Amino acid sequence: MLFLLLSILCSVTVGVIFKITRKYNGNPIQIVAFNYVFALLLCYLTFSPDISEIHTTAPWNIYLAIGILLPVVFLFLIASIKHMGIVKTDAAQRLSLFIPILAAWFIFKEEFNTYKVLGIIIGFLALLFILKKQSQNKENKWIYPAVVLIGFGLIDILFKQIALYTNLPYTTSLFIVFDISLAVSLLIVIYDVAIKKVKLEAKNILFGSLVGLFNFGNILFYLKAHKAFSENPSTVFAGMNMGVIILGSLVGLLFFKEKLSKINFIGIFLALIAIVLIVISQFK
Repeated sequence: MLFLLLSILCSVTVGVIFKITRKYNGNPIQIVAFNYVFALLLCYLTFSPDISEIHTTAPWNIYLAIGILLPVVFLFLIASIKHMGIVKTDAAQRLSLFIPILAAWFIFKEEFNTYKVLGIIIGFLALLFILKKQSQNKENKWIYPAVVLIGFGLIDILFKQIALYTNLPYTTSLFIVFDISLAVSLLIVIYDVAIKKVKLEAKNILFGSLVGLFNFGNILFYLKAHKAFSENPSTVFAGMNMGVIILGSLVGLLFFKEKLSKINFIGIFLALIAIVLIVISQFK
């Protein structure tokens, strides 16, 4: 249970760091790029991936797709936290689990039971309620959490495809993906510095290192939690998603004084119910 709690804490901390960077005018793309520098280093030191095992038959198309999506969706995540807050962004990110579920239904023709169908319906209601703007809020940047939801949903589908490729350890595939994400991020940073004359700043290296540390910690502890609960993975699945929504909501409300309407609160409650139904469906 400790690994699961640490994974939840790391996940929410990433959002908190991005929230704090606004106060110091941090550069999002530089932070994302340096995040991958440190995440890549920690991945290499922790998992010791054997580079010689990587060959041309590896699923490079999937690696490339995830490697490009990760930094792009990360930037939308930052924008979502900025415009919509931690509470709504974390909820949208966790509700992204419905994207691979829908893919299983429509694309892979997986049979669904009543619990899973109810979970999907309630999940969509939850999303509508969570993203509903308050009456006094003239601007509702719902597009950012919407892209976060769809983006992380697609990334989840692609990571599941990588998990099916057993010729390479999963952690080695993760190392390759981080390499590609770093390359994409650095290309954008170079463009900003060379063309737009944006300055590289030390504060972005600091923020990037912190994001990289907690981003990697989230992955590491999540994998360890799955290993500890190998006979009951649904516990990790439910605990992670519900834990992030609850802790993210508490942090956003108590520390950053984010304002939510009654409809938004109902949406968060419905999101938790949807996740519970999805977990129950695994046993039926």
